[in-house]
Amino acid sequence: MIVKGDKKTMNGWAFYDWANSVYPLVISTAIFPIFYEKMTSSYGPNEEVISDLVTFFGLEIKNTVLYSYVVAASFIMVCILSPILSGIADYSGSKKRFLQFFCYLGALSTATLFFFNPAQIELSMLSLFLASVGFWNSLVFYNAYLPEVAPPEDHDRLSAKGFALGYGGASILLIACLILIQIVGMPAKYAFILTGIWWIGFSQFTYRILPNASSKNKVTGKILGNGFRELLKVGHFIRTTKRLKRYLISFFLFSMGVQTVMLIAVLFAKKEVFVGPNANEAGLIIAVLLIQFIAIPGAYAFSWSAKKIGNVKTLGVALFIWSLCCTYAYLFVYDEINFYILAGIVGFVMGGTQALSRSTYSKYLPETKDTASFFSFYDITEKIGIVLGMIIFGYVEASSGHMRTSVLALITFFILGFVALFFIPKEEKSGVLETVKNKV
Repeated sequence: MIVKGDKKTMNGWAFYDWANSVYPLVISTAIFPIFYEKMTSSYGPNEEVISDLVTFFGLEIKNTVLYSYVVAASFIMVCILSPILSGIADYSGSKKRFLQFFCYLGALSTATLFFFNPAQIELSMLSLFLASVGFWNSLVFYNAYLPEVAPPEDHDRLSAKGFALGYGGASILLIACLILIQIVGMPAKYAFILTGIWWIGFSQFTYRILPNASSKNKVTGKILGNGFRELLKVGHFIRTTKRLKRYLISFFLFSMGVQTVMLIAVLFAKKEVFVGPNANEAGLIIAVLLIQFIAIPGAYAFSWSAKKIGNVKTLGVALFIWSLCCTYAYLFVYDEINFYILAGIVGFVMGGTQALSRSTYSKYLPETKDTASFFSFYDITEKIGIVLGMIIFGYVEASSGHMRTSVLALITFFILGFVALFFIPKEEKSGVLETVKNKV
């Protein structure tokens, strides 16, 4: 039985961020993108890139475009699996088991990136695909616990705490990997094994503390149909309530920008600033660590701001800053100094945006046991946004021949998300809310 507001349970929940955040930092942001770009590019005698094309199932394609499309494909798979499995999880009370399954799938697939080989690019990219599916699907069931373990007044603070733990823990592993790579001489591919071990190992703390869901309906042959019924109830609620529906629209729009920036930032820096195989990679990693450490106070600062002026207004400030960041990147980021300046600003706003996006959605939910189904809608909204963001980013780069041009497309996403915030009502109509609550 979950006791809402229990400090031990809340801390156990937040600690999963410490465990899983090594994946987005080491794999999505820092070491693997650099490793991937090196392994899939050819260099001339003066260390200039002479080819960044790879052959994927007989088709020649730019390495960064392939990367964007594979990650986008993994998000499509998450969108397919998430609504089905979340409904089943709510009906059978199996959120924790699904969380564990996707955690182990993601962590083990991450470890298999150790065997990455450009000569077998199709199989190598499968590891990246499965690791991404495991990570993002595990978050559906992890996030679903937030409204169950904490009262609404604690959602912003606890969400910020989780992200802060994640930024801190991931930074520790990244620093350890850098020491082993730069000083001890460990090949970079061993970092992928360490990431998988860290993820599985520290997640056990959460699994020991986090209770199973209270609902324990008997699992029968009709469980798939029951899962769909749970999902339909949630869909009906979202369609009926203006505040939650409009928030998801805004979230969809700005997620296209936020997540695309996070997934493509290091590849952008590697191609536009830290150019060549002998570029100052230490400087690039320092920038990544800068983002992580500044994100910690950023998460708490935005949580404090939400308490003072409200979640929607605070998110509006964040999106305005994101727009300025994209403009700055396009116009000025040609050297390391400007990249460090941008990294500091992005880190601060990233921490706040991620923490507040999750907690704002959680606050808008009714009192219900169908939290996994609700968060599957949140996750699908985010993933479809990321898919479109990555595809548009990759398409613009492929068409223009320059990754920098793609940054301009991101500004549009932030502006549209900012405008959509103005249409979110402060309160839901009580009559509508009470009517629909009884059905979920």
